[in-house]
Amino acid sequence: MTTNRENDITAYNFDVFNNFENFFDTSHDLFCVAGYDGYFKRINPAVSKLLEYTEEELFTSPINDFVFESDKEKTITVRNELRKKIPLFDFENRYLTKSGQVIWLTWTSIPVEEEQLIYAVAKNITHKKVLEKERKLHLKQLTEINEEFKKLSYATAHDLRSPVNNMLSIFELIETDEIKNEETLEFIAILKNAAHTLKENLNEYIKLLNLKNQNNNNQLEEVSLSDCLNEVLTSINSLIQNSEASINIDFSKIEKIKFNKSYLKSIFLNLITNSIKYAKPNTLANISIRSEITNNSTQLIISDNGIGFDLDKVKNKVFGLHQTFNNHSDSNGIGLYLVHNYVTNLGGEISLESRLNEGSIFTITFKD
Repeated sequence: MTTNRENDITAYNFDVFNNFENFFDTSHDLFCVAGYDGYFKRINPAVSKLLEYTEEELFTSPINDFVFESDKEKTITVRNELRKKIPLFDFENRYLTKSGQVIWLTWTSIPVEEEQLIYAVAKNITHKKVLEKERKLHLKQLTEINEEFKKLSYATAHDLRSPVNNMLSIFELIETDEIKNEETLEFIAILKNAAHTLKENLNEYIKLLNLKNQNNNNQLEEVSLSDCLNEVLTSINSLIQNSEASINIDFSKIEKIKFNKSYLKSIFLNLITNSIKYAKPNTLANISIRSEITNNSTQLIISDNGIGFDLDKVKNKVFGLHQTFNNHSDSNGIGLYLVHNYVTNLGGEISLESRLNEGSIFTITFKD
């Protein structure tokens, strides 16, 4: 005679069994029971659905018949390991569906020797593998673009030195003593100074490119923010005067940083000229350049009152190569890309705060 408790236990065991059956049958992961003979003994519906074979087709052929040809040998190897009572975790191989699609699976398999069975669970990771392949392709393309960009930069710097040297030679031949017009003398002096600055920058860029081609990482030095900025402002003095831009400078928090001088001058040059170039119509550019110490990190903050960016639309593209966001004739999508690379190549970070017609704030945080 059975007691009520025994009846309850029997009912409970029956319910648990049914729950496990439901779990087995409804799971989206692939549940398999395979024999040591290399055949499926039991599978859940997800296996048939993914591989596009009926249960009968999957049960009557060796498992290896469904494995992608290139992965058959390694699959046999790990299956032999399972027979030696060695569990398998995160093993990846490819299967071929009935329609010819290649499916990537990752397996966890546990052998039970006394039953001569292997209990296995597999996840479909095809999407992950496709993304990984695309990432590698994009990385390869980016590397090729970067190499071409370096070659172009190197060739451009070298090719520009000759006309710059010719320009400086012409200035040396000009007899300024015979020129009486003060304004003309001033223009000649500005042009001569700009040519000298251009020559120095080209020489520094070529030196830097040579160092990078030699895998030399000795690019850092102690540089003065004021000195670098003054060199840049002198080189674009005419642009500043013609635009009537105002520039407010405050390096009282910190005046010297550990950085690359050529990079720093290019950062100043690109961000200042952009602020002038993209000033709001009928509004004079107002540019602020200051240094800060935030959370023990050195920062350079450059802000303006220009046309700004709609970051909801372009946030992830601002520092991309050849990304332009307006119809300005001089836009080429290189300046901010260079600034970003100069900062990040030396371990720093750059962020942007901006709204349309409310200006932009670039914050550069240097590596400690």
